[in-house]
Amino acid sequence: MSIKTRLLLSYMAMTIIPAILCVLTAVALFPVLMKDKADDGGRKGVPVFWAASSEREELIAGIKFMAREDPTRFTDIHFLQKTDKQLNDLKAGLVVRLDNRITFASSYVNSSDLDTQLERKTADQGQNHWGGVKINDRFSVVQYDISISGQHTGKVYVLSDASLFKSARIFFPLILLSLLAAVGLTNGILTYLVSRNLIKPLYALKHAAEQIKAGDLEHKVNLNRKDEIGDLGAAFEGMRVRLNESIHLQLQYEENRKELISNISHDLKTPITGIKACVEGIQDGIAPIGPKRDKYMAMIAKKTEEMDRLIEELFLFSKLDLKRLPFNLEPTDLAAYLHDCVEELRLDPRITGIPLTFSYSGAGPLPVTADREKLHRVIMNIINNSLNYMDKAQKEIRIELIDSHAAATVIIRDNGAGIEGAALPYIFDRFYRAEPSRSKATGGSGLGLAIVKQIIEGQGGHVWAESQVGEGTGIYFTLRKIGNGGGSS
Repeated sequence: MSIKTRLLLSYMAMTIIPAILCVLTAVALFPVLMKDKADDGGRKGVPVFWAASSEREELIAGIKFMAREDPTRFTDIHFLQKTDKQLNDLKAGLVVRLDNRITFASSYVNSSDLDTQLERKTADQGQNHWGGVKINDRFSVVQYDISISGQHTGKVYVLSDASLFKSARIFFPLILLSLLAAVGLTNGILTYLVSRNLIKPLYALKHAAEQIKAGDLEHKVNLNRKDEIGDLGAAFEGMRVRLNESIHLQLQYEENRKELISNISHDLKTPITGIKACVEGIQDGIAPIGPKRDKYMAMIAKKTEEMDRLIEELFLFSKLDLKRLPFNLEPTDLAAYLHDCVEELRLDPRITGIPLTFSYSGAGPLPVTADREKLHRVIMNIINNSLNYMDKAQKEIRIELIDSHAAATVIIRDNGAGIEGAALPYIFDRFYRAEPSRSKATGGSGLGLAIVKQIIEGQGGHVWAESQVGEGTGIYFTLRKIGNGGGSS
C-alpha cells in the first residue's frame, strides 16, 4: 500500500471513527438520561425531549390562538380540564386568572401561594416565552392576556416543568465532550501509527547509511515494504550492493595490478639476465672473436627480440584491456580469409614438416563482421601457442570452419600435450601458463591467449577451449555472421 493511500485512509478514519464513537456514545447515554414515551400516535421509542418539545409547542400555540380569537373558552370548565389533562401528560399545567382571581388552576402546578407568585413575578413581564419567568424554581411560565365581552380581563398561564430539559442540558454537552475526546484520541492514535510506520524505516535507512559511512558494506537493507519507502529501501540496497561490488572489483584490480607488475618483472628479468651474462662474457674477454663471440651476439639478439615481443604484447594487451584500441570491423568472407591464412602459414619456417590442414563444412562464401588485421593476430597467437606445446614427433595442426545458424565457428586443433581440466578455465588469463613453474622452456609470454580473448570479445564473439591430456587442444572462437542479426554462441 502506497504512502498516499495510507494517509488518505488515515484522514478518512480521523473523520469517520469520531463520528461513529459519537453516535455510540449518544446511543449509550439516551437510555440513561432520557426516557422513551409512547403516545396514542404510536410513536413508541421517540425520545421524550423531542416528543415533548413538539407537542408542547403545538398545544401552546393552540392556547395562544384561543386566547386571541375565542377567550370565552377559558370560562368553559370542560375545555379547561381537557386542555389541562393534555398539558399534564407533557409535564405542564394550565392556570386561568380572571379579574385578579384564579378561576382555574391545574392540580399539577397548584400551590398555596401560586396567585401571589404569579402576581409578583409576571406583573412587569407582559407576554413571556418559556424560561422568561420561573415559579418555585421549577416551572417555566408563558402568559397570554384575555378579554371577555369587554367586561372581564385576565391572563392565561401555561406552566411547564423545566426538569424535562435538564437531561437535554446534560446530554448535549456530554455528546460534545465525547466528540472532542473521540477526535483527540483517534487523531493521536492514527498520528502515532502513521508516523511510526514512516519513521521506523527511515531510521533503518539512517542506520544503514551510517554503516556505509563507517565502511561496513555488508549491512543489508531489507525493509519488506511495498510502498514508496520500500522502493527507496530497494534502491538503497541496490546502491549498497553496487558499491560493495565496486570496492571488491577495485581491490581485485589492485591485486591484478600487483600481479601484473610481478609477472612483467619476472618475464623481463629472464632475457635481461641472459643479455647481461653475454655482455659480461664479452667484456671479460671470454669470447673476443670467432664463433663463440658470434654465439654470444646471437643470444643477445634473441633475448632482445623476446623482450621486444613481450613489450609489444604488453602494450597491445593494455590497450585492449582499457578499451582504447579501435576495431575496424568490415564484411569479410571468412572461408576465403582462412584459406589465405593457411597458405601463408605453410610458408612459415616454423611450420615446415608440420601438416597444416583447413576444412570448411559449408559451400560458398561465409560473410562475417571482423577486423582483418586483429583476426590475423588471433590466428597467429593460437598457432604459436600450439607450436610451443606440441611434444609429439609427428606434429599436426588443423583449422576447421563451421557455419552455424547465428555465427561462424573457427576451431584450431593440435595434437600436443593437452591441458589438464583444472587448468583449462584459466588459460585465457594474462600471464597464465599451464605448467606449475614459470619456466620459459616452452617459450611464450603468457599473454597470447589473453590477447586472443580480448580481440574476439571486442568483435562481439566468444572464445573457449577443449582439451584432453596427451591428445591435444582445440581453441574455439565465434564471429557474427552478416544478415542473420546473430551474435556469439
